[in-house]
Amino acid sequence: MEHTPPLSAALAENIDTLHRLLPLEKSFDLVSRNLYLGETKAYWLGINGFCKTEILQQIFSDLQSPLYTADARVEDIRRYMDAKIGYAQTSLTDSWDDILQNVLSGPSVLLIDGFPQAILIDVRTYPARGVAEPDAERITRGARDGFVETMLFNANLIRRRVRSPQLTFAVHSVGTASRTDVAVAYLADSVNEELLQTLSDTLDRLQVTSLTMGAKSLEELLVRKKWWTPLPSIQMTERPDVACSYLLEGHILVIVDNSPAVLILPSTIFQFTQSPEDYYKSPLTGGYFRLVRFFCIPVSLLLMPAFLLITAYYPQAAERWQLLSTEGLTPLRLIFYVFAVEFILDLFKYSASVTSSRFSGSLSIVGGLIIGDIAVSLNWASTEVLFYAAVTLLASLSLSSIEFSDALRIYRIFLIAATAFFGASGFLVSLCLTLLSVIATPTFGGMSYFWPLFPFNGKALRTLLFRYPTSKAQPSHVWNRGRVHRT
Repeated sequence: MEHTPPLSAALAENIDTLHRLLPLEKSFDLVSRNLYLGETKAYWLGINGFCKTEILQQIFSDLQSPLYTADARVEDIRRYMDAKIGYAQTSLTDSWDDILQNVLSGPSVLLIDGFPQAILIDVRTYPARGVAEPDAERITRGARDGFVETMLFNANLIRRRVRSPQLTFAVHSVGTASRTDVAVAYLADSVNEELLQTLSDTLDRLQVTSLTMGAKSLEELLVRKKWWTPLPSIQMTERPDVACSYLLEGHILVIVDNSPAVLILPSTIFQFTQSPEDYYKSPLTGGYFRLVRFFCIPVSLLLMPAFLLITAYYPQAAERWQLLSTEGLTPLRLIFYVFAVEFILDLFKYSASVTSSRFSGSLSIVGGLIIGDIAVSLNWASTEVLFYAAVTLLASLSLSSIEFSDALRIYRIFLIAATAFFGASGFLVSLCLTLLSVIATPTFGGMSYFWPLFPFNGKALRTLLFRYPTSKAQPSHVWNRGRVHRT
């Protein structure tokens, strides 16, 4: 903000400063009123739609009523604020920067003639959608609420589940233009103090104009990654029950205003394989489906590259194992089939995700039947390739984290391309490069991405791999997740 003088005791000078800082006569949503508090002049400013009109009407009616106001003039602004404004949260400020930040965030400001201070009146309200289950994290049983775009609502959803006096929400402002509110939620008695301080310092130092895409933009600012590390470094969730479960384990939650996704710090690769569905089933059933998801990771990554390698470069082995029923398929045609089917399935997945939910299911089923049948008839694909690609797609869709599944898709395409052009040597080299990319995935604060595998913690690893009963799943203390110093 440009340099401005401090608040003046003269109301007219303060009004002129407001006209210079804000487009009061050009922007229709900026609402102002000239008031008389007894014989004392005052000026109110707020944003239309951000203030609860009924409460403001009651406040102004009381402040200007001769029956309510015993004194004709305001002599002490703090005493006046504490005694006369009882319907809302109020505070005093003498900073124009505080006034602008609060007015543009929702609270309104009351300037009174004769005082170089202003009263901030917090009667804000935000337009918000209903609290509903997030589409990307649906479960068959359990809570049906989800985070929304209003930060205060999200904090309420967390506070409703965790009623601990140690629960703290520390607010930071990010973005020189947007000034987006970012709340850091943690339990004071179990949080990693070093990680918390690092996060707070990083948020305060961020030099960015705005968080255009909310939590996703903040994630990319917190962890700067190379283009060859597609795996997610920070877990995001729209489910309050998932966020609170991590909060109680000592994690830190980052809530970004205008975004329904909450960031979870620190994050490890094993967190992206977890699903709340496991804990809404019996331990045996939940443990079985968790093992199925772990098995789907190598299937999603390696099935299509391995199929292409064997059928295109080792036809004798493919014939012995009956991987192909169509005779006379050349390696070049098989490679073309694999790339064509990968593109078609990605097209189906993308179109279903951006299409209205009323049509996405029908679109996927009808489109898959028609296009798959026609592709085989026109020799654009074979039934075997379609089968293995469909299994790969089902394995990818079984993973609970969309970001993790998409990263595996990028790795799979890289493996397919290397195998198609260079055969077995390309497959082995690309697999080694993929493992190096996974290992090089950065994390926030230098925490270990592979905990509890490295540093090794056998007891914690067992609770991640297997679904334990609730009485045994929660540790009696917060796990030490280890720290890896990277240059």
